Amino acid sequence: MPRMHEDQVDVGVDDVRRLLAHQMPHWAELPIVPVAEAGTDHALYRLGEDLVARLPVIAGSAGQAAREAAWLPPLARLLPVQVSVPVALGEPDGRYPFAWSVNPWLPGTPVDPSTVDAAPLAVDLAGFLRALQAVDTAGAGLFGSRGHPLSEPTRDRLTRASLAAAGDVVDAERALAVWEDAQAAPAWPGPPTWFHGDLNAGNLLTREGRLSAVLDWGPWGAGDPAVDLHAAYQLFDEASREQFRCEVGADHATWVRARGWAVSVAAMEIPYYRETRPEFAARSIAAIDAVLAE
Repeated sequence: MPRMHEDQVDVGVDDVRRLLAHQMPHWAELPIVPVAEAGTDHALYRLGEDLVARLPVIAGSAGQAAREAAWLPPLARLLPVQVSVPVALGEPDGRYPFAWSVNPWLPGTPVDPSTVDAAPLAVDLAGFLRALQAVDTAGAGLFGSRGHPLSEPTRDRLTRASLAAAGDVVDAERALAVWEDAQAAPAWPGPPTWFHGDLNAGNLLTREGRLSAVLDWGPWGAGDPAVDLHAAYQLFDEASREQFRCEVGADHATWVRARGWAVSVAAMEIPYYRETRPEFAARSIAAIDAVLAE
């Protein structure tokens, strides 16, 4: 996978083969093929036809596999689409520093917002979120950097700095006004709900035009459900976005906070990825433009 982080760890087929041979020898002879559609914080290697090895490439993602193995099984039974629950957990060794996992390989095609039929996707994604938000969150908390109140100082500081850095490609002044409106909106009044936190196109699979799986639960946890709604500005045009809003049942204040999340997440991605993954930066520029076009 391309280098995207200063502290990124390089990992290749030989590393996967070695880790499997020492820790999961029953899978060590399977064909190992890099997955081109890997995201930003894991390297993915398909193992035969039915499995995929997920290896974090940055320290911040090293605990994800254990969290998914502990928390996802009861959620997966209650959701209307497939979830990739780890089937085995691996340990670091002397040459690779992080815990890792083997997961099922789920069939489907990653969403391409430029070609997907947005109307059924809006219905399906809203249905997924309603089911997710209905699951009991007893004992859960925030596992990542999302879902907390938008007034949280670190996010506020980083959002403002990122908008300033992206001022050559987005209307930073208007985007900052959206961010400040979201911060001033009424907070989520109910108990924390489960959220995924990163419903970008690469984490959604479709089969025969319908949402079939949701992948990569890195920043998930229990908090403000508005964090998941910001994905509408990446995935949908204006009409399907309104359909999604109605289907998911978001009130005005929640949608205002969702717009703030859309600005914040996109703003941070633009300067971070504009040199290493320009397609990610372009995706985020388009998301901010969509917020400002409303």
